[in-house]
Amino acid sequence: MVIRAVVWDVDDTLFDYTTADREGMRTHLTAEGLLAGPGSADEALARWRRITEEQWARFAAGEVDFVTQRRDRTRVFLGREMTDDEADAWFRRYVTHYESAWSLFPDVLPVLDALADSHRHAVLSNSSLHVQDRKLRVLGVHDRFEAILCAAELGVSKPEPGAFLAACEALELPPRQVAYVGDHPEIDGRGAADAGLLSVWIDRSGSHAAVEPPEGPRRIASLAELPAVLGAHTRFGAPSSFG
Repeated sequence: MVIRAVVWDVDDTLFDYTTADREGMRTHLTAEGLLAGPGSADEALARWRRITEEQWARFAAGEVDFVTQRRDRTRVFLGREMTDDEADAWFRRYVTHYESAWSLFPDVLPVLDALADSHRHAVLSNSSLHVQDRKLRVLGVHDRFEAILCAAELGVSKPEPGAFLAACEALELPPRQVAYVGDHPEIDGRGAADAGLLSVWIDRSGSHAAVEPPEGPRRIASLAELPAVLGAHTRFGAPSSFG
C-alpha cells in the first residue's frame, strides 16, 4: 500500500524541545535567583523534567486541562502555594527564556524538502493548538503542513487510536496510507501502529535502547532514513519489526 501522507509529532521530533527546555529553564532559574550553588542546576533541571512528565501525563489522561498542568508544574516545582496569577506570571517568565532557545533538529528541513513533492504532511501533537501553531510559525515550517491537530482541542490524546484517526480523517486518507513519525516508543510508536498507521519511531539519542521495543514501529536514528523507510513500505509492505 502506497503511503501518501506523513503525520508528524512536534516536540523532540521536529523541534528540539529537550534542549530548549533545559537551556531555557537554566537561564530562568539563574534570573530568578533559584540556583543555590555548584550542582544545583543539574538537580533542579532533572526535577523540573520529572515534574513536567508527571503533570503532562495527568493532562494526557484528561485529569486536568492544559493551563492547569502548567500551573501545577510551577507549584510543585517551587513547593509552595501560589495563586493562579502568580503561577502564570512565573511560567510566562520561563517561557521567554525557553522560546529564545527554540530550534529545529538539523535533519528536519532536508527531509521535508525531500518529501515535499511525494507526500502530504500534517501534525498531531499532545499539546495545544495555541502553543504548536505559534511554535511552527516561529520555526518557519508552519506552511509545510496541511493540518495541525492537538490533543487540547481534539479532546483525545496519543496513544489513543482516536487521536491518530482524527489526523487521517483531516487528510481524508485511510490509516494504511498514512505514516506517523514521533519520538516516544509507546505514545507515538505503539499508538500509531495500533491505530493502523505505518509507525516510525525516531530515536536520535538511543536513550530508549534499554526499553523493550513495542511491536509495530520502524525504528530510525535520523530523519534522513525516513524516505527509504517510506519507499521500502511501498515496495514490500509494512515492516513487522524494528529495523
